[in-house]
Amino acid sequence: MNYIVGDIGNTSTRICLLNKNFLIVKSVIFDTKKIYKKKYFRNTLKKFLKKELNKKFLFSSVVPSALKEIKKNLKNSKYKIVEIKNLDIKKIIKINVKKINQLGSDRIVNAIGGKKYKNCLILDFGTATTFDIIKNGVYEGGVIAPGIKLSMMNLSNSTALLPNFSLKSSQKNYGKNTKEALNAGFIWGYEGLINNIINKITYKWKMKYKLILTGGYANFFKKIIKKKATVDQNITIKGISKVYKELI
Repeated sequence: MNYIVGDIGNTSTRICLLNKNFLIVKSVIFDTKKIYKKKYFRNTLKKFLKKELNKKFLFSSVVPSALKEIKKNLKNSKYKIVEIKNLDIKKIIKINVKKINQLGSDRIVNAIGGKKYKNCLILDFGTATTFDIIKNGVYEGGVIAPGIKLSMMNLSNSTALLPNFSLKSSQKNYGKNTKEALNAGFIWGYEGLINNIINKITYKWKMKYKLILTGGYANFFKKIIKKKATVDQNITIKGISKVYKELI
């Protein structure tokens, strides 16, 4: 039996085909906005369809309208979309926050993916930059900061003269031109933000913990973060896979 899982984010969506052992055998990432294009999702899905395929697809989503559009695409098919928040997640992980319904599905499955380490901090470089805390196997909450790429785009779009630019890790001094100045501001600014938040979160911890990075700038900032970190670009899908295996 094979299984299909997906993660719908504000910027990008990922769909994966899992084998009988719930391991990724095929994966595709595309802009979330493409879901609204006629037949785009159905044509993408065709690449994953197999004879021995479970009819239930499990998705994590932080974009309700995109999930609704996918369900509409599959309305007259034999397949059904299940969103993880519609399952009894507390059977897999204890979530120690006041209002679980306000917690993003992506952050829940990240926590489930990292739970095996017992104590870990997951830093996700997505549309927002999120920090999620798992202590003694319990999800304890986290921190949400502005996303790097979104901040760069907003700055450029909100100013008349500042250009679009890409981060370069070779910044060793303040800028001698506009792009160098922007590069210094974002690298040094996020270096300070990330390291400060990690220190604030772990200041009173008297335990060993694993720092896991995922998302677009994970490899870039691994070189800058002061704590030892591991990059795992599949942690979200691993969490969704575990939910599928145990609850569907």
